[in-house]
Amino acid sequence: MRTGSIPRVLGTAAALAALLTTALAAPAVAERSTTPGRAPAESAAPADFTHPGVLVGRPQLDFVRGRVQAGAQPWKSAYDQMMGSKYASLTRTAKPRAVVECGSYSNPNNGCTDEREDAIAAYTLSLAWYITQDSRYAQKAIQIMDAWSAVIKDHTNSNAPLQTGWAGSSWPRAAEIIKYTYSSWPNSGRFGTMLRDVYLPEVTNGSHSNGNWELSMTEAAIGIAVFLEDRAAYDKAVGKFRGRVPAYIYVTADGSLPKVAPGSGLDTRAKVINYWQGQSTFMDGLSQETCRDLTHTGYGLSAISHIAETSRIQGQDLYPEIADRLRHAMGLHAKHQLGTPVPSSLCGGSLKDSLGPVTEVGFNALANRLGYAMTNTQTLTERQRPAGSNNLFVAWETLTHANNPA
Repeated sequence: MRTGSIPRVLGTAAALAALLTTALAAPAVAERSTTPGRAPAESAAPADFTHPGVLVGRPQLDFVRGRVQAGAQPWKSAYDQMMGSKYASLTRTAKPRAVVECGSYSNPNNGCTDEREDAIAAYTLSLAWYITQDSRYAQKAIQIMDAWSAVIKDHTNSNAPLQTGWAGSSWPRAAEIIKYTYSSWPNSGRFGTMLRDVYLPEVTNGSHSNGNWELSMTEAAIGIAVFLEDRAAYDKAVGKFRGRVPAYIYVTADGSLPKVAPGSGLDTRAKVINYWQGQSTFMDGLSQETCRDLTHTGYGLSAISHIAETSRIQGQDLYPEIADRLRHAMGLHAKHQLGTPVPSSLCGGSLKDSLGPVTEVGFNALANRLGYAMTNTQTLTERQRPAGSNNLFVAWETLTHANNPA
């Protein structure tokens, strides 16, 4: 696990002088609003929450169950992939601990992998329960969630916010399905207390690290808010989302520089360029982390789509607000991952790594539901099917979201 801290400005005295000269000539950027025309106090939370309603809703689950039962593709192969994974095992033993300690680059890793993978397992088992209606899967999911809610008290060390965001994104998905589609979960209240006391305080105030941190933390916050039916926490998460997405994905309408997140302190051109990994040429769909690597960029794009998907289920669709940014970002990165040469103006002509299994949710929403043409994203998405898990916070999205109209 890599740290998301903002890199220090390095370079020669001449380069620094040039940057400072440019910065003095340019207007301050910290005051460029990321949400023009929108009153900060506007409520986003629904009057009545929809359950299950974190990333997947009941109509989506019913669609998936029907497709799997019919043996239709790509859902059947995606289901088989999920059921063959370690996360669907009925013999899994949870490994909870009171304090999960996660440092940079997973050093130390005291319970970090165990927590993330137990959370993914709980979600996997909840999906298995809904599709098969075999109560053994629901009971195993409950067993895992109960094990953690009985023990965990805190996350510590430098990667604690990101770790909490990743695990805290998966837990509510599982909890929503089990609580609202299974007959009995006696300790669901204790699980809710765990989310409120241990997870929500760590993620609700966001982060000024690389954008994927705050986006994953916000995904956890909005999912937890749905499970807890906490309207204030939901509104706060949507506020973070509206501030961060325009600061994470650039479009040419933003002007000569990307927008910045509220409170970021990025008040000069030099600081903005440094934060954008040294990239000074901006194009539609460029991410704040593109020149870092595509994998971290994929984390950010995935969290954006997950948050928007949850909002759609809750009756307030955030996709139209961010559709232009997200479609350009998915298209730009998919195009180059598919082999289109990288121009020298983009990250010096070289991109690292790959996005991972993160395009299904956003592609389904933007292309299938909203009707955007997304040829490169479609090609990459279909080539990667069935999309599995990144073992962090993404799992089985071909199964849950491929061509899902619900």
